[in-house]
Amino acid sequence: MTKSVMVVGAGIVGLSVALQLQLRGWQVQLWDRQAAGEGTSYGNAGLIQREAVFPQPFPRDVHELWRYAGNRSSRAQYRWKALPPLAPAFMRYWRSSRPDRLQRTAKDYGALIRHCLEDHMALAALTDASDLYRPGGWVQLFQDPRHWQAESEAAAYKRLHFDVDYAVWDAPALEAQLPMLRTGVAGAIHWTQPLALIEPVALSQAYLRTFQQRGGEFVREEIRGLHKVGAGWRVEGEQQRGEAPWLVLTMGAWTADWTKPFGYHAPVFVKRGYHQHYTQQGETALPLPVLDSEGGYVLAPMRRGLRLTTGAEFARRDDAPSLRPLQLAEAAARKMYPGLGQALDPQPWLGHRPCTGDMLPIIGPLQSQPGLFLAFGHCHQGLTMGPSTGRLVAQMLENEAHPFVDPLPYRPERFRA
Repeated sequence: MTKSVMVVGAGIVGLSVALQLQLRGWQVQLWDRQAAGEGTSYGNAGLIQREAVFPQPFPRDVHELWRYAGNRSSRAQYRWKALPPLAPAFMRYWRSSRPDRLQRTAKDYGALIRHCLEDHMALAALTDASDLYRPGGWVQLFQDPRHWQAESEAAAYKRLHFDVDYAVWDAPALEAQLPMLRTGVAGAIHWTQPLALIEPVALSQAYLRTFQQRGGEFVREEIRGLHKVGAGWRVEGEQQRGEAPWLVLTMGAWTADWTKPFGYHAPVFVKRGYHQHYTQQGETALPLPVLDSEGGYVLAPMRRGLRLTTGAEFARRDDAPSLRPLQLAEAAARKMYPGLGQALDPQPWLGHRPCTGDMLPIIGPLQSQPGLFLAFGHCHQGLTMGPSTGRLVAQMLENEAHPFVDPLPYRPERFRA
């Protein structure tokens, strides 16, 4: 069959799929309603999280659940009207977060995470984007000594089983390394392997430039329809249409809308998140990204300024934005980092993270629809896993006998069992 494919969705996952296929000689047509990387890939902490071999679990501690129930933490906010439809996914999420199940899930989650740095660097070299990455990792702060101790034990497990590197800092070491933060923090973990982007959207733009320079076609139009035609697929836009034997959907939180007409009801829910850029005051700027574990926010140095990101907001995907998550995050961040200055953006950015109940992404062919592939549901790690997901999809479309990871755990049909 002709090596021709259409990829719908030009976020970091879709761009990675397009480039990885293009490198293997495929003719690729990339579609999106907006510019490359302008969706959920635009707003994040910019971290390539080599240490994130465990997915983010559903809280199981009673005290933590009680704190969230009050809706007073930036780490997790919710809207009452959104909760009933989320109940089935939340139950699966809660069951999957049981410690024994979480360890099993980590084997499949970590299989992709293990390769994130090498796959990012391979595409960075190809796209001349290496200067967008800052080495040095990131720092996770803990105000509660119990949380610090628990995460230190988890870090030792990650080192033993997943080759994760880190350093544990007690309060004096943290003060010596990051004196611009307030004192009184119990301790920190410095995750040394991850890379940090100084402008995430610039990475998507670099990928797109290379894709087009190598002969790829980018169609920027609102998608009006996806249709099975003969032995292939058709994408209909406002002005153009495309046809190819293969179709890959990488539309993030909107992918499930387009799979329903084909009989696949993906059990995906959305975690919304916000960011805002600020100036930095004082003589010493924050040199690397910092996560306040209890506060639920990240401060990440970017080209535009210091980016403050919130935790998860559980709301309906298309609900109007709320100021509360960022207000809570900003208030907590100012207590931790007095150098946080004035807001630079006219309004906060809002993005939508597609999540699955078992915390694994959906990657692979939809067996009931020959020629249709899916690649979405990466939750908090779309940026981290994007290039590796692209490589896996390309190997599957090429029918390689031994892909670099076993694709079976990510198969779309696993939710029908």
